[in-house]
Amino acid sequence: MTTPEPLPAKRKPALGCLLEIVETLVLTLIIFWIIQSFVAQPYRVQQLSMEQTLEPDQYVLVDKLTPGFDPYKRGDIVVFRPPALWAPGQEQPFIKRVIGIGGDTVEIKDGAVFINGTKLLEGQYVFREDGQTQETLPLGSESRWVVPDGEVFLMGDHRGNSSDSREFGSVAIETVIGRAWLRYWPLDTFTILPTPRHEELATPAP
Repeated sequence: MTTPEPLPAKRKPALGCLLEIVETLVLTLIIFWIIQSFVAQPYRVQQLSMEQTLEPDQYVLVDKLTPGFDPYKRGDIVVFRPPALWAPGQEQPFIKRVIGIGGDTVEIKDGAVFINGTKLLEGQYVFREDGQTQETLPLGSESRWVVPDGEVFLMGDHRGNSSDSREFGSVAIETVIGRAWLRYWPLDTFTILPTPRHEELATPAP
């Protein structure tokens, strides 16, 4: 008794294969959109204001998820939309460092930043030239600001080449896109961006 040969497998219609490809692409795009909108997104540094921490044409990954339960802290590097009245038509987000949070009094005097009367120790990230830390100077007539609740005071690390809260004041947290936490390109600069602890602020000023 001979064993019957198996029937040849039926080929999927071309239309069915095309639909599967389209479904896969659509699902991929939806997942990508969700990640970009709510989890993380890449950001290309274009300004000089964060030298030497971040250089132009470096890429960072912006965390959009954790700020929902881990509020922005002094020292965080953030990407934000500049105030519309200060930069009308400006669509390119800025990247700066959080210097003051809601309730802080930020003051610039003697070339340094003071938070609630305590001098902020910024040598670890402020731009250096010929080995010397750059002084911080006011950009306008004001040199003292009280940061309202729900806002942050931002400055670039290259203080002499940065338009920031010294010029346009503190910004609403709603305009902050997220926290830059990982520099991933070029590959030889790959690193997690540290947040300074500013332990000097833990002790009240005399």
